[in-house]
Amino acid sequence: MTHCLNPSCPKTTDNPKGTKLCLSCGSKLLLNDRYRAIELLSEGGFGRTFLAVEEKRHSRSCAIFQLLPAPQIQGNPEAMAKAAELFEQEARRLLAVADQHPQIASVFGYFQQERSLYLVRQFIEGQDLWQELEEQGAFSEEQVRDLLADLLPVLQFAHERNVIHRHIKPTNILRRSADRRLVLIDFAFPHLLTSHFTRTGAKVCAEGYAPIELIRGGFAHPASDLYSLGVTCIHLLTQASLDELFDPLEGRWLWRDPLRKAGRSVSAQLGLVLDRMLKESLKERYQSASEVLADLTAVSSRRPSAAPAVTHLKPDTLPPVTPVQVTPASKLLRRGATKLAPKTWKCSHTLTGHSRSVNSVSLSPDGRLLASGSADKTVKLWNTGTGEMLLTLTGHTDDVNCVAFSPDGRILASAGLDRTVKLWQVSVGKLLLTLTGHSDWVLSVAINPRFPLLASGSWDKTVKLWHLATGKLLHTLTGHSGGVRSVAFSPDGQTLASGSWDKTVKLWQLGTGKLLHTLTGHTEPVSSVAFSPCATTLASGSEDKTVKLWQPDTGGLTSGAALINTLTDHAKWVNATAFHPRSPILASGSRDQTIKLWHLQTGKLLHTICEDSYSVNSVSFSPDGQILGSGSEDKTVKIWRTVGAGL
Repeated sequence: MTHCLNPSCPKTTDNPKGTKLCLSCGSKLLLNDRYRAIELLSEGGFGRTFLAVEEKRHSRSCAIFQLLPAPQIQGNPEAMAKAAELFEQEARRLLAVADQHPQIASVFGYFQQERSLYLVRQFIEGQDLWQELEEQGAFSEEQVRDLLADLLPVLQFAHERNVIHRHIKPTNILRRSADRRLVLIDFAFPHLLTSHFTRTGAKVCAEGYAPIELIRGGFAHPASDLYSLGVTCIHLLTQASLDELFDPLEGRWLWRDPLRKAGRSVSAQLGLVLDRMLKESLKERYQSASEVLADLTAVSSRRPSAAPAVTHLKPDTLPPVTPVQVTPASKLLRRGATKLAPKTWKCSHTLTGHSRSVNSVSLSPDGRLLASGSADKTVKLWNTGTGEMLLTLTGHTDDVNCVAFSPDGRILASAGLDRTVKLWQVSVGKLLLTLTGHSDWVLSVAINPRFPLLASGSWDKTVKLWHLATGKLLHTLTGHSGGVRSVAFSPDGQTLASGSWDKTVKLWQLGTGKLLHTLTGHTEPVSSVAFSPCATTLASGSEDKTVKLWQPDTGGLTSGAALINTLTDHAKWVNATAFHPRSPILASGSRDQTIKLWHLQTGKLLHTICEDSYSVNSVSFSPDGQILGSGSEDKTVKIWRTVGAGL
């Protein structure tokens, strides 16, 4: 069904899919000739939010925010023009921030249609914190600490760019299904969400969660967001209504009483942090998110999940680490499951368009996109369902050697022989940043699964660590005596593996930049490294025609990393390795024109996929393990799908 956006329409949902005009009121249904609203998600005093699809981009999901000016504004051309002008100013500011941080919903567009103003943003799959509260009950202290550790760096990033959310509450904080990170949505528009412009006189704040300066005067400060975040925390801790938590006679929050009645408590340290966030006087509150984070870090060093001491990286570079969520896949691997790969794999699409060898492929976190980097100096984005080429990214001046998606799928990194790393906005193919600093070819890139951090390995024998959002060079790791061919982060984001032309694999501790171990055993250059989903196994592929499986010790102990097995069925160089995300399976691609699938526990060869007569340069699994992408020297990308027994 298509939802009519006319607020006066008597039957907004009676429009079959594909209808162009509302059957009830005759209004145009396709917003800006491309967005179709399909479901009302929320409605407030100043507007409505809809789930929608962007029909010109293969039904990509998005969210439409509809701002509804008051009737006296809609009927006044000058006032409506002023509203549109202010709306555009605020939308541009939000766009600049949202496009630079993976935990702020991207903005796809903003415009005026008829008598309403619209902002279209990324649709985040996941639950908001209100839904989590309803399902799981009151949050524990650990959960609240993790929430603050995840969100405070996001707020600090926005505040430093003069963008204040003004509307923080549980329903505007989503936990993204893809990586379990928290994402901020629905920033308020300060010049518009006032009684002058909105139809119901709504305030520019989330009722009950807003501080006095927002309620009475509309004034906003970074401390205003911290107040609202504090109220959100005590609401989640107690699961009590805000009316129960606030005493209007004393003018303060009495949130500890419900906890005591429930037989629960929090540490004195967290209590002090929350109390300061909730101060009525703006001057008595924390003035920045970094101040809150500093206090939380200082009082939580006893926690096993705290970040290690940082000596080479600035303290605010990596946010405190939250406990790794144990997924069904990791449970499967930890149990040493013996479930094998499907009997066969079938090539569902052969993607053509590159004019030279495809050196690297990467599947997006949702499995819908595949990125390919080629010696033709381009990066291409493909639809894995249809095989359609969506975008060609140009800007490199030499061969593209490697590509990698960020954990949320919003950013794509590419690097090559032009000695640069480029960061692209996936939704529109926009070049965001070009990272320069390597003195020779860049051969590999990887993006940290937990922190805004990118690693690049180069023929200059170094690994460089970059801040993903700003592109700032944070540290250079030295120690290899040959070019660095491959880099990979551990699933907890704390360890980096690098494989080199010097025939070794090195393990690095990111918090300190310390070299933990050097793994030796290959007799030729190491071309690929990869961690298993549980980080219990590290795979290295080499020009010596073997894949070695290691049990990595990432704790820095003197015992090193144990060699578990050596897989020896390839006839030529092993170019690429990738772990299946849901089963104990490893894929390896080789110059012998094959992809081989191996069982981790036994080292047994399960299946061989033939790539005709060309070298396999890269392999990548989709998150559900049902798709395997490969890039070849024959200028093509192949998409393989499981046939027979499922995984």
